[in-house]
Amino acid sequence: MKTSGANRITGALAALAISICALGASSAQAQTPNDAPNGAAVSGQSITTSSVHRRSDNDIVRDVRRALSRTPGLNPSGIHVRSRNAAVTLTGRVPQRSQIARASSAARSVRGVRSVSNRLTVVTRGGNVH
Repeated sequence: MKTSGANRITGALAALAISICALGASSAQAQTPNDAPNGAAVSGQSITTSSVHRRSDNDIVRDVRRALSRTPGLNPSGIHVRSRNAAVTLTGRVPQRSQIARASSAARSVRGVRSVSNRLTVVTRGGNVH
């Protein structure tokens, strides 16, 4: 009896493994460049991006703001952050020129950011824009 139960379990596991392999084979069809998801590369290489793993713009904006606030020597109070398809745009004003580069570096360090457009300007105490 025990041998018969073990054989049934082994047979069920083998059937499950075959089903999983068949499912994987049926979903792994060849793709043409027109079939590829946006931003994906198809040419004998693995797909480089996937919308399944792409972070939302809201998550990216939140994390960029956090990165800006944690950056030493940076006053993020006048910085506005936008993200569209993981392309981040920084706008606003900072009190020192060095903070422009710090803000770009902080934004680029956030996971999921594809590019950073830095449109920050320097405003001195007298209100002059540089």
